Amino acid sequence: MLLVFGVGASFAQKPVIKKKTTVKKKIVKPATPVYRVDSGTIMRVRMNSTISSKTAKVGNTFTTTVTEPVYSSNGVVVIPTGSTLTGRVDAVKPAANGGKPGEIDVSFISLRLPNGRTRTINASLTDLESGKTTSDNEGTASAGKMKNRKIIFIGGGAAGGALLGAIVGGGKATAIGAIVGAGAGFLGDRFTKGPNAEVKSGTEFGVYLNQAISLPRFVETTTP
Repeated sequence: MLLVFGVGASFAQKPVIKKKTTVKKKIVKPATPVYRVDSGTIMRVRMNSTISSKTAKVGNTFTTTVTEPVYSSNGVVVIPTGSTLTGRVDAVKPAANGGKPGEIDVSFISLRLPNGRTRTINASLTDLESGKTTSDNEGTASAGKMKNRKIIFIGGGAAGGALLGAIVGGGKATAIGAIVGAGAGFLGDRFTKGPNAEVKSGTEFGVYLNQAISLPRFVETTTP
């Protein structure tokens, strides 16, 4: 009986299994290096839609497509061709009697890369030759003179489009370079309405970066 009891007791006792404690190691991903695009960089863009001083409203947005890659200060492509810049209408003045042309004041507020990465920007309208032109009696602006000028679209293109204009201290807009067509074409008597500023789809111009931005080297896809 003692033998049977001892065997039964041994079966009744369950072995104790000690669980091994596993320590999960936190994987720290290396920081993605970013590259600086300096303020003063000019991006070449193409208009994706048409806006006009006749119909545009303050706060309206529009998009442009980058047509040439933008490099960082050390030569890395961070904004490739095909990226999208979003612009915003900041002020509108329709054409008026007396040959006064319409005006559209815009700024650029955001950037979207083809891989989906987005970035807020602070940028302004400019011409594509601002770093090369020289001042003359016709009103052409050099890069130095452009620093104190606000660039806007003004009516007066030969094809019913728009010109790049400059406002000095909030004064009268003066043509400094044609975007569409040639010649101002907005002189008239006091009963003649000037041309509206119409920036057509496909128009190319420059976007001047007011503040430097930092972005990773561009790759085709990005991990959320």
